[in-house]
Amino acid sequence: MTGHIDKIAWIYIVDGKVLGARSKGKDTYYFPGGKREPGESDAQTLIREIEEELSVQIIPETIAEFGSFEAPAHGKAEGVLVRMTCLTAEYTGELQPASEIEELAWLTYADIDRVSAVSVIIMDKLRELELLS
Repeated sequence: MTGHIDKIAWIYIVDGKVLGARSKGKDTYYFPGGKREPGESDAQTLIREIEEELSVQIIPETIAEFGSFEAPAHGKAEGVLVRMTCLTAEYTGELQPASEIEELAWLTYADIDRVSAVSVIIMDKLRELELLS
């Protein structure tokens, strides 16, 4: 079976580290975000998911497209791809894990073996752009 999982991810970088999240009971980190609801724009999905997962409010006018990346979906059947539309944005509030998130982590390139397949591609790109330590 083939298919696409369409996801929005927040790429937030501070001092060469990118914000990652880990769900309860999982050992893989991913970039915060999630699947869009019917009719939602990329920005609306980002705002809703980040508030649900991290308890902060994305500032809508700061949202910018970083790029779209595709890879085999983590933990899904063969042939299922995840397409990750990555956005950058500033936020207000205090980052804290909520919903299914157990832990937030500031990831560097050394953590590449702890992230999902699509996140590896994104981290390679961040490294190439010299945004990641």
